Amino acid sequence: MKCLIVQPIHQAGIALLEEAGIACVKPVSASMDDVARAIGDCEAVITRNAGLDGRAVRAGTKLRIIGSHGAGTNMVDVKAASEAGILVVNTPGANARSVAELVMAMALALVKRTVTLDRAVRTGHWDARFEGGLRELSGMTLGIVGFGQIGRTLASMAIHGFGMRVLVYSPSVPAAQITALGCEREAELASLLARADIVSLHRPGNPGAHALMDAAALAGMKPGALLINTARASLVDESALAAQLKSGHLGGAGIDVFSEEPPPVSHPLLDCPNVVLAPHAGGSTEEALARTAIAVAQQIVDVLQGRRPTHIVNP
Repeated sequence: MKCLIVQPIHQAGIALLEEAGIACVKPVSASMDDVARAIGDCEAVITRNAGLDGRAVRAGTKLRIIGSHGAGTNMVDVKAASEAGILVVNTPGANARSVAELVMAMALALVKRTVTLDRAVRTGHWDARFEGGLRELSGMTLGIVGFGQIGRTLASMAIHGFGMRVLVYSPSVPAAQITALGCEREAELASLLARADIVSLHRPGNPGAHALMDAAALAGMKPGALLINTARASLVDESALAAQLKSGHLGGAGIDVFSEEPPPVSHPLLDCPNVVLAPHAGGSTEEALARTAIAVAQQIVDVLQGRRPTHIVNP
């Protein structure tokens, strides 16, 4: 049996597959043309942000399972897989702690002006410490939009590690689950945006869909507030965010995901004040990569050995 590895995964996942007698093969590149050419004799495939389009799915005539290395499956043509009788699985929660830690790192970098102070020291501007603007996270209000495993992990860090107040907007999650973790439930997004000092996004997004954080939503945020997006680029109108940052309405932003990756040099956020950027690295810690690779590989093994996998996207 063969598993096509569209993009590199941690060696721990490769070892688990090979120990089960599943050969790991790679396409020439992660382009869907090359994937479609390589997938024909494979029973399984593991893909990351490259996804798997309908043409590649249909080219997998022996395919039994598609493994998404991560929680998101928006880049996989799940409909085509379902029509072909192919299981799609994902790995929710495997990178939750790593992404939540990046959110806190970005929040700290913004309120402590880490990037600008580092630049000041390097350029001899020692008196930058007298310019003000430094804050403590303790006592601030964090608004979490979406309350899956990442959102819940983040809430725990914010409350117990930094003494923050946490508001949650997540209509699909019962209020009792939110309050049980020490958070306050907001019934409306607009109310959360108006109250939160920092807003962190943790909802799925679909390319082409209307941005959750459009110009109106951004304008409705508390003056001086920070926006952090480690979820999906389609959640935020990037041009509108840049406008709100440059106008001074928003105090800063932390962005790990972009509508075009890598972003072009003309991207509107690259020259904005008080912005911390990362190259879609929230789940790229050594620990998270190992957990995710093992989680997706184990489900591949389970299916190819006749067992039900843990996280079926299209049951």
